Amino acid sequence: MIKQYPEPPFSKQKQSMPGLTAAMNPIPDHGEESYKGSGRLKNRKAVITGADSGIGRAVAIAYAREGADVLISYLEEHEDAEQTKEQVEAAGRKAVLMPGNIQDAAQCREIIRTAVSELGGIDILVNNAAHQASFKDIGDISDEEWDLTFRVNIHAMFYLTKAAVAHMKPGSAIINTASINSDKPNPTLLAYATTKGAIQNFTAGLAQMLAEKGIRANAVAPGPIWTPLIPSTLPEDAVSDFGKQVPMKRPGQPAELATAFVMLADPLSSYVSGATIAVTGGKPIL
Repeated sequence: MIKQYPEPPFSKQKQSMPGLTAAMNPIPDHGEESYKGSGRLKNRKAVITGADSGIGRAVAIAYAREGADVLISYLEEHEDAEQTKEQVEAAGRKAVLMPGNIQDAAQCREIIRTAVSELGGIDILVNNAAHQASFKDIGDISDEEWDLTFRVNIHAMFYLTKAAVAHMKPGSAIINTASINSDKPNPTLLAYATTKGAIQNFTAGLAQMLAEKGIRANAVAPGPIWTPLIPSTLPEDAVSDFGKQVPMKRPGQPAELATAFVMLADPLSSYVSGATIAVTGGKPIL
Protein backbone atom coordinates (compact mmCIF):
# COMPACT_ATOMS: atom_id res chain seq x y z
CA MET A 1 0.00 0.00 0.00
CA ILE A 2 1.37 3.42 -0.97
CA LYS A 3 1.66 5.65 2.10
CA GLN A 4 0.53 8.97 0.70
CA TYR A 5 -0.27 10.69 4.00
CA PRO A 6 1.40 10.87 7.44
CA GLU A 7 0.66 8.23 10.06
CA PRO A 8 0.90 8.45 13.86
CA PRO A 9 2.69 8.79 16.12
CA PHE A 10 2.89 12.54 15.64
CA SER A 11 4.93 14.97 17.71
CA LYS A 12 3.16 16.10 20.88
CA GLN A 13 1.58 19.49 20.28
CA LYS A 14 -0.92 21.77 21.95
CA GLN A 15 -2.64 24.94 20.76
CA SER A 16 -5.22 27.27 22.21
CA MET A 17 -8.67 27.24 20.60
CA PRO A 18 -9.49 27.50 17.74
CA GLY A 19 -5.96 26.66 16.57
CA LEU A 20 -3.86 27.66 13.56
CA THR A 21 -2.95 25.61 10.52
CA ALA A 22 0.65 26.85 10.33
CA ALA A 23 1.39 25.68 13.88
CA MET A 24 0.48 22.05 13.12
CA ASN A 25 3.04 19.30 12.53
CA PRO A 26 2.50 17.93 9.94
CA ILE A 27 0.67 20.67 8.04
CA PRO A 28 -2.74 19.42 6.82
CA ASP A 29 -3.38 18.89 3.13
CA HIS A 30 -6.43 20.81 1.90
CA GLY A 31 -5.99 19.90 -1.76
CA GLU A 32 -3.91 22.97 -2.57
CA GLU A 33 -1.77 20.97 -5.00
CA SER A 34 -3.95 17.95 -5.72
CA TYR A 35 -7.55 19.04 -6.33
CA LYS A 36 -8.41 19.53 -10.00
CA GLY A 37 -11.84 20.88 -10.86
CA SER A 38 -14.05 20.03 -13.83
CA GLY A 39 -16.81 22.65 -13.72
CA ARG A 40 -19.27 20.63 -11.65
CA LEU A 41 -20.39 23.72 -9.68
CA LYS A 42 -19.99 26.36 -12.38
CA ASN A 43 -21.38 29.75 -11.29
CA ARG A 44 -22.93 28.34 -8.11
CA LYS A 45 -22.91 30.49 -4.95
CA ALA A 46 -21.78 28.77 -1.73
CA VAL A 47 -21.69 29.68 1.95
CA ILE A 48 -19.28 27.60 4.04
CA THR A 49 -18.96 28.02 7.80
CA GLY A 50 -15.64 27.25 9.45
CA ALA A 51 -14.08 27.77 6.03
CA ASP A 52 -10.85 29.34 7.22
CA SER A 53 -9.12 26.03 7.96
CA GLY A 54 -9.51 22.26 8.09
CA ILE A 55 -12.45 20.64 6.33
CA GLY A 56 -14.01 24.01 5.52
CA ARG A 57 -10.89 25.22 3.71
CA ALA A 58 -10.67 22.01 1.68
CA VAL A 59 -14.32 22.39 0.66
CA ALA A 60 -13.80 26.06 -0.27
CA ILE A 61 -10.82 25.18 -2.47
CA ALA A 62 -12.68 22.33 -4.16
CA TYR A 63 -15.82 24.40 -4.73
CA ALA A 64 -13.83 27.28 -6.23
CA ARG A 65 -11.98 24.95 -8.57
CA GLU A 66 -15.33 23.48 -9.59
CA GLY A 67 -16.49 26.98 -10.52
CA ALA A 68 -18.32 28.29 -7.44
CA ASP A 69 -18.05 31.65 -5.68
CA VAL A 70 -17.64 31.28 -1.92
CA LEU A 71 -18.51 33.16 1.25
CA ILE A 72 -15.98 32.16 3.89
CA SER A 73 -17.53 32.27 7.38
CA TYR A 74 -15.12 31.99 10.31
CA LEU A 75 -14.82 32.93 13.97
CA GLU A 76 -12.09 35.55 14.19
CA GLU A 77 -9.56 37.41 12.10
CA HIS A 78 -6.34 35.50 11.50
CA GLU A 79 -4.10 34.33 8.69
CA ASP A 80 -5.99 31.09 7.99
CA ALA A 81 -9.00 32.89 6.49
CA GLU A 82 -6.79 35.06 4.28
CA GLN A 83 -5.02 31.96 2.96
CA THR A 84 -8.35 30.34 2.07
CA LYS A 85 -9.43 33.53 0.31
CA GLU A 86 -6.22 33.49 -1.72
CA GLN A 87 -6.88 29.92 -2.83
CA VAL A 88 -10.43 30.71 -3.93
CA GLU A 89 -9.35 33.80 -5.85
CA ALA A 90 -6.44 31.92 -7.46
CA ALA A 91 -9.08 29.63 -8.96
CA GLY A 92 -10.67 32.68 -10.57
CA ARG A 93 -13.69 32.81 -8.27
CA LYS A 94 -15.05 35.44 -5.89
CA ALA A 95 -14.29 35.08 -2.18
CA VAL A 96 -16.08 37.03 0.56
CA LEU A 97 -14.64 36.97 4.08
CA MET A 98 -17.22 37.02 6.90
CA PRO A 99 -15.78 36.89 10.43
CA GLY A 100 -18.12 36.57 13.39
CA ASN A 101 -19.54 34.25 16.01
CA ILE A 102 -22.32 32.05 14.64
CA GLN A 103 -23.67 31.44 18.15
CA ASP A 104 -25.52 34.69 17.51
CA ALA A 105 -28.68 34.29 15.42
CA ALA A 106 -28.26 37.83 14.08
CA GLN A 107 -24.77 36.97 12.81
CA CYS A 108 -26.15 33.91 11.01
CA ARG A 109 -28.79 36.00 9.29
CA GLU A 110 -26.16 38.59 8.34
CA ILE A 111 -24.04 35.86 6.75
CA ILE A 112 -26.91 34.90 4.47
CA ARG A 113 -27.78 38.54 3.70
CA THR A 114 -24.15 39.17 2.76
CA ALA A 115 -24.04 36.11 0.51
CA VAL A 116 -27.17 37.27 -1.32
CA SER A 117 -25.85 40.82 -1.78
CA GLU A 118 -22.17 40.07 -2.48
CA LEU A 119 -22.43 36.78 -4.37
CA GLY A 120 -25.81 37.38 -5.97
CA GLY A 121 -27.62 34.50 -4.27
CA ILE A 122 -27.08 31.23 -2.46
CA ASP A 123 -27.21 27.78 -4.04
CA ILE A 124 -25.16 25.79 -1.51
CA LEU A 125 -24.99 26.03 2.28
CA VAL A 126 -22.30 24.02 4.05
CA ASN A 127 -22.85 23.98 7.83
CA ASN A 128 -19.38 22.90 8.87
CA ALA A 129 -18.18 25.02 11.82
CA ALA A 130 -18.03 23.15 15.12
CA HIS A 131 -16.90 23.39 18.71
CA GLN A 132 -15.59 20.49 20.77
CA ALA A 133 -13.78 20.01 24.06
CA SER A 134 -12.59 16.88 25.83
CA PHE A 135 -13.67 15.88 29.37
CA LYS A 136 -13.15 12.64 31.30
CA ASP A 137 -16.10 13.12 33.66
CA ILE A 138 -19.56 14.63 33.22
CA GLY A 139 -18.98 16.65 36.38
CA ASP A 140 -16.19 18.50 34.58
CA ILE A 141 -18.53 19.78 31.84
CA SER A 142 -19.80 23.19 32.89
CA ASP A 143 -23.28 24.39 32.02
CA GLU A 144 -21.63 27.09 29.91
CA GLU A 145 -19.56 24.54 27.96
CA TRP A 146 -22.62 22.40 27.23
CA ASP A 147 -24.56 25.45 26.07
CA LEU A 148 -21.67 26.70 23.92
CA THR A 149 -21.37 23.36 22.11
CA PHE A 150 -25.06 23.32 21.24
CA ARG A 151 -25.10 26.96 20.19
CA VAL A 152 -22.23 26.53 17.74
CA ASN A 153 -23.01 23.03 16.46
CA ILE A 154 -26.82 22.93 16.40
CA HIS A 155 -28.44 26.30 17.00
CA ALA A 156 -26.32 28.03 14.35
CA MET A 157 -27.18 25.31 11.86
CA PHE A 158 -30.86 26.02 12.39
CA TYR A 159 -30.44 29.81 12.15
CA LEU A 160 -28.35 29.60 8.96
CA THR A 161 -30.56 27.03 7.28
CA LYS A 162 -33.76 28.90 8.08
CA ALA A 163 -32.32 32.12 6.64
CA ALA A 164 -30.81 30.44 3.57
CA VAL A 165 -33.88 28.46 2.51
CA ALA A 166 -35.80 31.68 1.96
CA HIS A 167 -33.34 32.55 -0.83
CA MET A 168 -32.75 29.10 -2.29
CA LYS A 169 -34.16 27.96 -5.62
CA PRO A 170 -34.98 24.39 -6.68
CA GLY A 171 -31.73 22.53 -7.22
CA SER A 172 -30.03 24.08 -4.20
CA ALA A 173 -28.23 21.96 -1.62
CA ILE A 174 -27.58 22.02 2.11
CA ILE A 175 -24.69 19.92 3.44
CA ASN A 176 -24.09 19.46 7.15
CA THR A 177 -20.92 18.15 8.72
CA ALA A 178 -21.88 15.34 11.09
CA SER A 179 -19.29 12.90 12.48
CA ILE A 180 -18.47 9.29 13.17
CA ASN A 181 -19.49 10.38 16.69
CA SER A 182 -23.07 10.63 15.44
CA ASP A 183 -23.22 6.82 15.58
CA LYS A 184 -20.18 5.88 17.66
CA PRO A 185 -19.90 8.54 20.38
CA ASN A 186 -16.58 9.07 22.11
CA PRO A 187 -17.42 9.41 25.82
CA THR A 188 -14.74 12.07 26.35
CA LEU A 189 -16.49 14.20 23.71
CA LEU A 190 -19.94 13.85 25.27
CA ALA A 191 -21.35 17.27 24.38
CA TYR A 192 -19.85 17.27 20.87
CA ALA A 193 -21.00 13.72 20.13
CA THR A 194 -24.52 14.54 21.31
CA THR A 195 -24.73 17.50 18.94
CA LYS A 196 -23.42 15.39 16.06
CA GLY A 197 -26.19 12.85 16.61
CA ALA A 198 -28.65 15.75 16.54
CA ILE A 199 -27.15 16.99 13.26
CA GLN A 200 -27.80 13.66 11.62
CA ASN A 201 -31.45 13.72 12.72
CA PHE A 202 -31.81 17.38 11.74
CA THR A 203 -30.51 16.56 8.27
CA ALA A 204 -32.81 13.57 7.81
CA GLY A 205 -35.89 15.53 8.85
CA LEU A 206 -34.86 18.60 6.86
CA ALA A 207 -34.45 16.55 3.66
CA GLN A 208 -38.06 15.43 3.94
CA MET A 209 -39.32 18.91 4.79
CA LEU A 210 -37.57 20.57 1.82
CA ALA A 211 -38.18 17.92 -0.84
CA GLU A 212 -41.21 19.70 -2.29
CA LYS A 213 -39.14 22.88 -2.62
CA GLY A 214 -36.55 21.02 -4.68
CA ILE A 215 -33.84 21.63 -2.08
CA ARG A 216 -31.68 18.71 -1.03
CA ALA A 217 -30.17 18.18 2.45
CA ASN A 218 -27.39 15.70 3.21
CA ALA A 219 -24.59 15.14 5.69
CA VAL A 220 -20.96 14.08 5.62
CA ALA A 221 -19.74 12.06 8.62
CA PRO A 222 -15.95 12.34 8.93
CA GLY A 223 -13.85 10.06 11.05
CA PRO A 224 -10.60 11.37 12.57
CA ILE A 225 -9.47 14.28 10.38
CA TRP A 226 -6.21 16.21 10.84
CA THR A 227 -7.32 19.82 11.46
CA PRO A 228 -6.46 22.60 13.96
CA LEU A 229 -9.42 21.41 16.05
CA ILE A 230 -7.34 18.40 17.11
CA PRO A 231 -4.29 19.99 18.81
CA SER A 232 -6.47 22.77 20.20
CA THR A 233 -9.04 20.51 21.89
CA LEU A 234 -7.48 17.13 22.68
CA PRO A 235 -4.80 16.07 25.19
CA GLU A 236 -1.27 15.82 23.78
CA ASP A 237 -1.19 12.01 24.03
CA ALA A 238 -4.42 11.76 22.05
CA VAL A 239 -2.99 14.09 19.40
CA SER A 240 0.15 11.97 19.11
CA ASP A 241 -1.87 8.79 18.43
CA PHE A 242 -4.67 10.50 16.51
CA GLY A 243 -6.21 8.35 13.80
CA LYS A 244 -4.55 5.04 14.55
CA GLN A 245 -7.86 3.56 15.80
CA VAL A 246 -9.36 3.26 12.29
CA PRO A 247 -8.48 0.48 9.81
CA MET A 248 -6.29 2.80 7.72
CA LYS A 249 -4.25 3.51 10.89
CA ARG A 250 -4.03 7.24 10.23
CA PRO A 251 -6.16 10.39 10.30
CA GLY A 252 -7.74 11.61 7.11
CA GLN A 253 -6.59 14.83 5.54
CA PRO A 254 -9.13 17.59 4.84
CA ALA A 255 -8.50 17.12 1.10
CA GLU A 256 -9.82 13.57 1.37
CA LEU A 257 -13.31 14.84 2.26
CA ALA A 258 -13.62 17.42 -0.49
CA THR A 259 -15.03 15.08 -3.13
CA ALA A 260 -17.89 14.02 -0.83
CA PHE A 261 -18.94 17.65 -0.38
CA VAL A 262 -18.63 18.29 -4.12
CA MET A 263 -20.73 15.24 -4.98
CA LEU A 264 -23.51 16.28 -2.60
CA ALA A 265 -23.53 19.85 -3.99
CA ASP A 266 -23.43 18.74 -7.64
CA PRO A 267 -26.81 19.28 -9.39
CA LEU A 268 -26.28 15.87 -11.01
CA SER A 269 -26.80 14.31 -7.55
CA SER A 270 -30.43 15.37 -7.77
CA TYR A 271 -31.85 12.18 -6.22
CA VAL A 272 -29.52 12.19 -3.23
CA SER A 273 -31.19 13.71 -0.18
CA GLY A 274 -31.40 12.64 3.44
CA ALA A 275 -28.14 10.72 3.11
CA THR A 276 -25.06 10.58 5.30
CA ILE A 277 -21.76 9.94 3.54
CA ALA A 278 -19.18 8.33 5.83
CA VAL A 279 -15.53 9.31 5.29
CA THR A 280 -13.97 7.33 8.10
CA GLY A 281 -10.81 5.54 6.94
CA GLY A 282 -12.56 2.18 6.72
CA LYS A 283 -14.45 2.20 10.02
CA PRO A 284 -18.14 1.52 9.35
CA ILE A 285 -20.90 3.59 10.91
CA LEU A 286 -24.36 2.08 11.38
